[in-house]
Amino acid sequence: MAEFLHAVATFPAVLFTAALVVVMGFWLLVLLGVANHDSFDADVDTNALSLGGVPVSVSASSLVILCWFFSVSGSVLLARTGWSDALVHLLDTVLLIASVISSWCLTRALVRLLAKLFPDEPGPSLHDFVGSTCTIRTGRVDADFGQAEVAARDGSTAVVQVRRNDGSPLALGSTGLLYAYDDAGAFFWVAPFDKALDPRG
Repeated sequence: MAEFLHAVATFPAVLFTAALVVVMGFWLLVLLGVANHDSFDADVDTNALSLGGVPVSVSASSLVILCWFFSVSGSVLLARTGWSDALVHLLDTVLLIASVISSWCLTRALVRLLAKLFPDEPGPSLHDFVGSTCTIRTGRVDADFGQAEVAARDGSTAVVQVRRNDGSPLALGSTGLLYAYDDAGAFFWVAPFDKALDPRG
């Protein structure tokens, strides 16, 4: 046990031990519902490392776990050789490089298998709401201010920024039609909508 703890707390395994703690903390937050498993997909592109096709958190977690396992196993084996400290320290650097390379190769193979479980579908976009009706949730909607609640296809709801630049302002609780999205301003253009005219009604 002492041999294992020493390997975990010394170079090179200690680098991956810290990363493993972060990974475990992240997945704990996912289990508690505080974080999403795809939280980093919009910020990190793993395709450059040939690790795309699955959420970033999955490929990164696999890479960290394998690096930790290989480095700990290698450190324990080196400690049992009885070689001089100078030689072991030199081989620790080689072990670090070998752990990273072998972990990347194995992770790449695992990702290719797991990619079949994650179909390549485009994520939801605000533009998907264009053409939807909404309920005004602020006291007024004009050219400078306004919010509305809109339902997505999966039944969930979202509060979005809306603007209107013609006619009288829309009032709280009224129904509007989102007819365009302004990317620069990050808001929807909205017009009054009569529920009686809704063909789905």
